[in-house]
Amino acid sequence: MLAIGTTAPDFELHSTPDQKLKLSELKGKKVILAFYPADWSPVCADQMGLYNETLRFFKKHNAELIGISVDSKWCHLAFSQDRKFHFPLLSDFEPKGEVARLYDVYDDKEGETKRALYVIDEEGIIRWSYLSPVGMNPGADGILNALEELDNVKQN
Repeated sequence: MLAIGTTAPDFELHSTPDQKLKLSELKGKKVILAFYPADWSPVCADQMGLYNETLRFFKKHNAELIGISVDSKWCHLAFSQDRKFHFPLLSDFEPKGEVARLYDVYDDKEGETKRALYVIDEEGIIRWSYLSPVGMNPGADGILNALEELDNVKQN
């Protein structure tokens, strides 16, 4: 994974079949990048569902959540609508895994994204990261702790 203190590589990916989101458009906000292996898998569905329920706590820290996998924009659309997610799922579909590779979280053997989290500050600097075992939901505690620490550093 990329080192803490590194400038987060900018990217632009589909957030819907006809819209794209560029990371640099979120400057001035904290950004949580949640890389995950696949829509519809049980652990991924639980993880993204938990984050959907936790969004209000992320927002209190001026943080935007973004899910990223190599699934297509159409697969993301169906998954997001079915689960009623209120955050974007970005499609790292073509070239497959290009953004995951930029963040050093692409699994060449499986052909999918590893289960990895990054918290990026308002200036675009990586301040926290976590690589989870693929079969385990990493939860939200680490993200929330990282956001609280960033807020505390800013206040002092």
